[in-house]
Amino acid sequence: MRAGFPDFRLGNVLATSFTGTLSERHGDAVERIPTPHRLIDWLAVNGLAVDSCTTAQLDLARELRESIHAAATAAAIQDALPASAVQVINDCSAQGRAAAILTPEGKRRWRLSSASCVEDALSVIAADAISIIAGERDGKLALCASPTCQAAFFDTSQSRTRKWCDMNTCGNRQKKARFNANQRKNPRSAE
Repeated sequence: MRAGFPDFRLGNVLATSFTGTLSERHGDAVERIPTPHRLIDWLAVNGLAVDSCTTAQLDLARELRESIHAAATAAAIQDALPASAVQVINDCSAQGRAAAILTPEGKRRWRLSSASCVEDALSVIAADAISIIAGERDGKLALCASPTCQAAFFDTSQSRTRKWCDMNTCGNRQKKARFNANQRKNPRSAE
């Protein structure tokens, strides 16, 4: 990991973790892949190691990220999917040469082409987005309840009532704010 950059927010779902590379979209936005090398880092952490990345490939990755976010947000609120977002997701899915492989441990991994290019990795992310937006996986798309975040996330909790994209960030921040507001209303309860 390169020092001097914000930590990645890693999740269990590749596509929504990728959209989390831009957080606090409705507040002070935090860009977690500001450089091509930082995108290489994120892809490596997520099992999609590539050899290099150009500025144009970083721009394509960000376009895919925003398209996934737009489509996932629309799906979460049961709105029509934006045609331009669907087009970008489909184009990225079709561009790559990645293959699913089975490990001896029974896990699925992705094998990128021998040239290991960013487009191959983006095709895997796009395919993951398609599977969750199309409803092919057990879970539901939801939006983070934090007013500054509102990230799309894939809720696989048993009740499908999760409120936060990440309990360790958005959830704790909201609970702390609620606690502090209650303390200001009832200062004696702290004694």
